[in-house]
Amino acid sequence: MIPLLLLAFMLLMGRVEEPLRREAPERDVEEFLGEANPQELETFVSEGTDSALKRFRNRLSVRRRGRVGGAVPPSQGDDNPDTGN
Repeated sequence: MIPLLLLAFMLLMGRVEEPLRREAPERDVEEFLGEANPQELETFVSEGTDSALKRFRNRLSVRRRGRVGGAVPPSQGDDNPDTGN
């Protein structure tokens, strides 16, 4: 009896987990479209989502690493005129 209950629980949790896995990339794309610079948008159009998101994440990681150690040099910061970098 317990194995059947465990199996039913696993199937139910699989159905609950599926939408949660699908929303993460949608949030990434939404954040990307809100904060991407012109070069990243060009990459998005010409090469697709995967390449553009990879480039965007790389820029964010460089910016975060720079903030840990101090100010981000202008050559490594994003080119977004709204942030002043």
